[in-house]
Amino acid sequence: MFRSTSLRLAIVYTAGFALSVVLLGVLTLYSTRAALLEQFETRIRSEAAALKQEFATEGLQGGLDALRERDRTPGALDYGLIGPDGRALVGPFSGAVAAPGWATISATQTDGEVEPVRVLTTVLPGGYRLVVGDDEEQIETLDAVVLRGFAAALIGVVLLGVVGGLAFSRDVHRRLSAISGTAEAIIDGDLTRRVPARGESDEIDRLAHTFNRMLDRIGGLMESLKQVSNDIAHDLRTPLTRLRQRLEALQTSERESAESINGALRDLDAILETFAALLRISQIESRARRAGFRTVRLRDLAAVVVDAFTPSAEEAGQSLRLVGDADPVIEGDVELLTQMLVNLVENALRHAGEGADIRVEIGGVGDAAALWVVDNGPGVPAGEHARLFDRFYRLETSRSAPGSGLGLALVEAVVKLHDARITLSDAKPGLRAEVIFVN
Repeated sequence: MFRSTSLRLAIVYTAGFALSVVLLGVLTLYSTRAALLEQFETRIRSEAAALKQEFATEGLQGGLDALRERDRTPGALDYGLIGPDGRALVGPFSGAVAAPGWATISATQTDGEVEPVRVLTTVLPGGYRLVVGDDEEQIETLDAVVLRGFAAALIGVVLLGVVGGLAFSRDVHRRLSAISGTAEAIIDGDLTRRVPARGESDEIDRLAHTFNRMLDRIGGLMESLKQVSNDIAHDLRTPLTRLRQRLEALQTSERESAESINGALRDLDAILETFAALLRISQIESRARRAGFRTVRLRDLAAVVVDAFTPSAEEAGQSLRLVGDADPVIEGDVELLTQMLVNLVENALRHAGEGADIRVEIGGVGDAAALWVVDNGPGVPAGEHARLFDRFYRLETSRSAPGSGLGLALVEAVVKLHDARITLSDAKPGLRAEVIFVN
């Protein structure tokens, strides 16, 4: 914990706050002292001006009487009058030696202590010098009060910073340790572990939720990989077994060699087609094809596909037509979008049955472009709609039909590459495939 980033940050912030308190204390002390000193000197200056006026109007004796009167007044300033010959006349400062103007001298107080005193020396008519001053005890007392206050504040800031930093660091350390422990458990093979969240919606909680979503995604991919591996082993076992049987037949029968070779080639083509579809899906899911996106007119693309498959549909006693006058424009890969629509149309032609009507519709949903492939065939049970996009998944009724079960998986990969979404629904009767291009 003592090496944690959170504790180091808390220490840095505490040091910053402590420095701020020190700077604020210095500024406050300087400002307060300057204000008190100005007030202090203003009082002395006013008193000196008043006494000078007293000497000017009442004469020397009147001035001496005024000084003696003030000297007996409690709380008054300290005074001194020095004659032209330098002889002390009256007051505790009468023996002070100071040039005219402001000065700081040392004076012995009644308790015997020597204190610095701020004095103002004024020259009077006749060469007399009037000294008025006071010690700076009040200013020094206030300085001490201010310093003690800010020292206490500084100690409080440091203590709060240290205690708060330790508490904050301990909390962050505990929560990050939970994330680290979860990662270690996953490294050891426990893919079910998830990071606990407090529900406070802070940064660490959001990190935990993101981490858990990533783990869910990884878990899904691992499960999908396991399922794909099982499906590959299951679906390729039959053509590989047939291929082996045909090759064995070639060893024992020359009469059926041509037929066995043709059958073996068909089985190999089916295997190669399966692997090619898997590689194509993997390439699409890597999103590398987004670099080739350009403007695509959905209606033109759909017209090409419908024209290409119309003869095949007519031979099978089916009808295939393009519906809708809309002409939406999207950004995408023309080749992949064509392959997506081809797979949807082929899927409808293969499973809708003889006499079926297949429609390719172009339009929009709100501001988004959309296309639909709708047939009026037997349809698919509602519970099977989502599973049709799984790799190698095929309905029991379609097991005997040609195909690898990867057509709709490729369609879903193309849809995700284009940040679109696809849904299957019941057309009553038949199946409706809806592709909405959100962006």
